Amino acid sequence: MKGIVFTEFLELVEEKFGLETVEQIIEQSNLESKGVYTAVGTYKFAEMVSLLTNLSNLTKITPEVLLKTYGLHFFDVLVQNYGSIIASYKDPMELLSSVDKHIHVEVRKLYPDAELPRFQIIEQTDDKLVLIYNSSRSLYAFAIGLIEGSFRYYDETATVNYELLKEDGSSVKFEIIKK
Repeated sequence: MKGIVFTEFLELVEEKFGLETVEQIIEQSNLESKGVYTAVGTYKFAEMVSLLTNLSNLTKITPEVLLKTYGLHFFDVLVQNYGSIIASYKDPMELLSSVDKHIHVEVRKLYPDAELPRFQIIEQTDDKLVLIYNSSRSLYAFAIGLIEGSFRYYDETATVNYELLKEDGSSVKFEIIKK
């Protein structure tokens, strides 16, 4: 997993819960990296799972809620770093329907070894998008945050429904309806 995912996660934890919480979850997590991350480094996904689990246990907030919050935060990071790409889309529906065909292509140019989720478009109209999310990492709640972040960026709203197609969350059907 790319380091920027870790550095931004810890930044969000510090912003929302304080530096003490960051230090506590790092200490509790027994990390190979010792909790020292660079944005361009690559780290084991298990470290993120450990950090997230310990944060959830400490705050009593479910991992799903924490991941959704992190997805919202991370969308803002993407805007800061890749705003010109995001601004090239006219609305969130166009952006979201281009994730696999364009956004992830650009990500792979920067990070060739990145393990990215796949999004298959099942249905697409101006006001509705149905996608199938597939990822062995089961970070669908993070994807929900990114989806909601995209609507916030364009100052629009939507209802995001989802259905777990696999119990472990590695395959999820999203239905996004623009309001």
